[in-house]
Amino acid sequence: MLTEAQLAIVKSTVPLLESGGEALTTHFYQMLMRDYPQVRPLFNRTHQASGDQPRALANGVLMYARHIDRLEELGPLAAQIINKHVAVQVMPEHYPMVGDCLLRAIREVLGADIATDAVIDAWGAAYGQLADILIGAERQQYDSKAEAPGGWRGGRHFVVSRKVAESEEITSFYFVPQDGGSLLDFEPGQYIGLRMTVDGEEQRRQYSLSAPLRQNGQPAQYRISVKREANGKVSRHLHDQIHVGSVVELFPPSGEFTLTASTRPLVLISGGVGITPMMSMLVAALPSGRPVHFIHAARHAGVHAFRSALEELAARHPQLQVRFCYENQRAGDVAPHAHGFIDAALLQQWLPADRDVDAYFVGPKPFMKAIRQALEELGVPAAQARYEFFGPAAALQ
Repeated sequence: MLTEAQLAIVKSTVPLLESGGEALTTHFYQMLMRDYPQVRPLFNRTHQASGDQPRALANGVLMYARHIDRLEELGPLAAQIINKHVAVQVMPEHYPMVGDCLLRAIREVLGADIATDAVIDAWGAAYGQLADILIGAERQQYDSKAEAPGGWRGGRHFVVSRKVAESEEITSFYFVPQDGGSLLDFEPGQYIGLRMTVDGEEQRRQYSLSAPLRQNGQPAQYRISVKREANGKVSRHLHDQIHVGSVVELFPPSGEFTLTASTRPLVLISGGVGITPMMSMLVAALPSGRPVHFIHAARHAGVHAFRSALEELAARHPQLQVRFCYENQRAGDVAPHAHGFIDAALLQQWLPADRDVDAYFVGPKPFMKAIRQALEELGVPAAQARYEFFGPAAALQ
């Protein structure tokens, strides 16, 4: 338990660390990767190189410290962190490694004159409290997933039963358990963790589950739909080296970005590969009969996954309206409903007149920033506009 003096010290030093945020982030992360190589598989190399991962990790700690005396104001941040940790199997033994590097980075970035022993002791106590909170919450999730029907703990081996090209860039992989056992169900919008060895290095990733557990009379199976990224070591390995019959290791489904039951009209807005969690949300929502507006943006028809499936669903479900917007249209492409980028003017035409809707949106960060601003301009209540990041969380302001 932190003392009042330690609380005051932590809060007083947060602005100093934030003002030197890039230095703290870089130094802390470099130290962690160098001194504790066993944590490297927990972090996406691409996000490391871009700086997104280091910033998210350090900023999460600083956000916690800023609200250390009113943790309820962190909102969904804690749940996001816990679910991401569970998806890649962060364990209690990883926390002291992060804590050691954080305290050393604070000392070295602020200097010994500011980062006195009292400051380091206060930050050590604050980080210890955060670690205890996260470890306890994550243990509960690990236990509940292991005890649920079809659940398991840690990694479980699955066989690729189907591999389907959905577009020029996106391929779906269907997985069934190698042990022939039952499968843990999941909520629409959740993702699953994957562990594999690529070029001799262990890699862990999370991918959205893009279809319900059971669909069209098929046996229970998990489906992920992966975009081949030019610099994506794991995505390229999946596309090039994983085929029907290949065995992969999966962690149980996780994630707090899930479809909430409601009678309000549902608006699903996606950009690029952000369409993947929306597909499972859509299929889950249609039996309720609630109106659904599915809006998707792609560069062109060649990279638009699931277009035929969406049009078939719309033909069978009159409450579903689908709208597609392409940045460009190539010769011979089936025309979209609009060209360019989705903005407030376009959503003004496509959204229901009554803005009391549940809106979910996923895509590249600039896309999500534009969508959030457009929804706000059009009067969609902020509490009813939800989004998910593919990768480290960041602010959309």
